[in-house]
Amino acid sequence: MTVDTRLDVAASGPPGGTLKRSRPRYGERVIEVVLLLAALVSIATTVGIIYSIIPPTIEFFGSVSFADFFGSVSWGPLFEPPSYGVWPIITATLLVTAIAVLVAVPLGLLSAIYLSEYARPRTRTVLKPTLEVLAGIPTVVYGFFALTLVTPFLQRIWPIGEGPDVFNALAGGVVMGIMIIPTVASLSEDAMAAVPNSLRDAAYALGSTRMIVSLRVVVPAALSGIVAAFVLGISRAIGETMIVTIATGAKANLTWNPLREMQTMTAFIAQAGQGDLPTASLDYKTIFAVAALLFLITFVMNAVSIRLVRKYREVYE
Repeated sequence: MTVDTRLDVAASGPPGGTLKRSRPRYGERVIEVVLLLAALVSIATTVGIIYSIIPPTIEFFGSVSFADFFGSVSWGPLFEPPSYGVWPIITATLLVTAIAVLVAVPLGLLSAIYLSEYARPRTRTVLKPTLEVLAGIPTVVYGFFALTLVTPFLQRIWPIGEGPDVFNALAGGVVMGIMIIPTVASLSEDAMAAVPNSLRDAAYALGSTRMIVSLRVVVPAALSGIVAAFVLGISRAIGETMIVTIATGAKANLTWNPLREMQTMTAFIAQAGQGDLPTASLDYKTIFAVAALLFLITFVMNAVSIRLVRKYREVYE
């Protein structure tokens, strides 16, 4: 004798007799509209920035050739006679950013590993908000900190040869690195916290130490988020203005010596933008040409980071 235990779901149906909602949920629609508007505002802002930069940039390159802009090593568009070789401010921007990355990436990643894998919950709840306070300090304060404290300290302890100038890339880069540590640490810690505990438990079951679990299991599993944190920190360093304006200087100097004064791209924009330049002049349009180049560099970095994130992304169920 056999007993048929199958249930006729189609015949029975749901308890209420229908799968439709009894009433529309207007709150969900409102949330969807707000989220859509937020996304559209971000897109519209980007389009507006491009629209405001491109026309003056085209007019600038109608008077200055690409060969003069990228083929010369002398930058002095506001002097007489003017020179438009952009490489001095490009190299200064890359040098200061590289110094900031050398400071922020190791310290930020180590901080994230400690907060995610070593710190107790009570310690984490105290240290992480305290670390993130650094992100809320105005950058002009960082600039004066670099100029009045870090530079004199470097000049006092410099062991050999001529010490740093009053304005120098080293102090600006170090302080900029301190500024972006919270960005790298916080986002990296969030990525590590999203790694399933089952991966940790499996590694511990095989006899791994906490250091091995942290460096060989958690960090590789969270690599896409860590890369995104690095790129976001680098992008912020490239676009930083007040620190380099105050601490790095305003002299366009083609050198890779971090002890010398130099001018970054953002520092030039700040310096030229606060002057009394006629809006139809070539000097004024130089600001937009430099801004367009800075925008292009940041765009390329973000595009590369998106490819890296997609390549190393791990999906867990």
